[in-house]
Amino acid sequence: MSMTSVVSTVKTVASRAEHSGLNPVAQQVAQLYRRDKLSPVMLGGFMQLGETALLSILGFVLYIAYVGNEPALLWNYLGVSLGAAVFAVLMLDQADAYEVPALLRPRTILRALLMVWSATFALMATAAFFTRMSNEFSRVWYVAWFFLGLAAILVLRLVISRIARRWVRNGRMERRAIIVGGGKRAESLVRALEQQPASDIRICGIFDDRDDKRSPSLVAGHPKLGTIAELIEFGRIARIDMLIVSLPLTAENRVRSLLKDLWVLPVDIRLSAHAGDLSFRPRTYSYIGNVPMFDLYDRPISNWDSVAKRCFDLIFGLFALLLVSPIMLLTALAIKLDSKGPVFFRQKRHGFNNEVIDVYKFRSMYTDRADPTGRNAVRRGDPRVTRVGRFIRKTSIDELPQLFNVLNGSLSLVGPRPHVMSAVARDKLYHEVVEGYFARHRVKPGITGWAQINGLRGETDTVEKIRMRTEHDLYYIENWSIWFDLKILLLTPLSLLNTENAY
Repeated sequence: MSMTSVVSTVKTVASRAEHSGLNPVAQQVAQLYRRDKLSPVMLGGFMQLGETALLSILGFVLYIAYVGNEPALLWNYLGVSLGAAVFAVLMLDQADAYEVPALLRPRTILRALLMVWSATFALMATAAFFTRMSNEFSRVWYVAWFFLGLAAILVLRLVISRIARRWVRNGRMERRAIIVGGGKRAESLVRALEQQPASDIRICGIFDDRDDKRSPSLVAGHPKLGTIAELIEFGRIARIDMLIVSLPLTAENRVRSLLKDLWVLPVDIRLSAHAGDLSFRPRTYSYIGNVPMFDLYDRPISNWDSVAKRCFDLIFGLFALLLVSPIMLLTALAIKLDSKGPVFFRQKRHGFNNEVIDVYKFRSMYTDRADPTGRNAVRRGDPRVTRVGRFIRKTSIDELPQLFNVLNGSLSLVGPRPHVMSAVARDKLYHEVVEGYFARHRVKPGITGWAQINGLRGETDTVEKIRMRTEHDLYYIENWSIWFDLKILLLTPLSLLNTENAY
């Protein structure tokens, strides 16, 4: 959709726009980019898996069709088919054959494709000669696999390129970028990005604190949507992938001030080196097409890491649910017998990227004394807590229904704990007393986390306690791995033995 049509649409719906600190144009643009899309990195990964499967299966099928299913040769052909396919795909990856320009324009990598596939077969022939196994393989199979494999990859890439180009046009596959900073420098950057052939970058708008005299309201056809403070709110609504800071390297203080505000968003942050104020070695830069960038922050747990973490959550979440289901049934019965009211308690909390989610717990308070806002934290000997509630809170059994949150995708098994939205320390909201508090929300919150197994659970009545929790949460985000999650999960039962701060 062109920016002209966006602005005309805004005029008809501005009066019905949600309440927001954003201006009507920024609000409408944010809504346009609210839906999720396919990551180009994910497409490249799927292509690697697809071509590996295609080539190895083709080699094995040719063996069955021509050589026949001979048990003595089965594993030789199967191993060679798979090994050669994996080697070829790894070499193609080194040749950038799975980057977006190559996927959109397959003709640009024909030479690399032919060289890699030829080198793969040359390596196979050399290995067979030196291991004296050449007589065990059919020459007809060898030649047929070479030509049919090459043709199969070309056909697959032509089909994928047509699909991918359509996805880029309709916005289903793109990297959405915001330019931070306006003026002539931003205009030059935008034009350079848009001139890249087969680019998957979509410029969503400009944000700048400077007034219209120093930073025009329209830059290279893109509107200035607001200030840096409004960019944070914009990033909570729109699914943005990247912030590109268009400031000179010499403006060190201003860049540092911007990063202090922007790093709480779950996005990649890049500093444009397009204007070339200073020159560095090529390896210093990352590139969007031919436009050089400095990598300042990377979005944590993204692309294939997010797929691995989601699989981890589903597998271990289902297992945990089956394991504790008898305890959950007994707890539900005890709550019903102990006091009037529902078994479950639902509370609004901040999730990924500050989205509001419903978190489930077993009810531990008397229904008429409950505090859905959570502003009044439970304290030792709190009369609002039922008899059963005291036990399930000390043992953290009240948290078990959050396994349903894990399965529906709003929580992870491991991550920063989702604090109550109105929780306070010394009568101040958490984000008011801890700088960078919202950076905890760059990943999904979890049932357990690094802070909890280090003894930081229970009441957070002091600034120091919430600061320590935040530090541990940020450490987890910066050092995440599947093994780190597994370690935290295994140590969680031991951490529950410490009930000093749980009441």
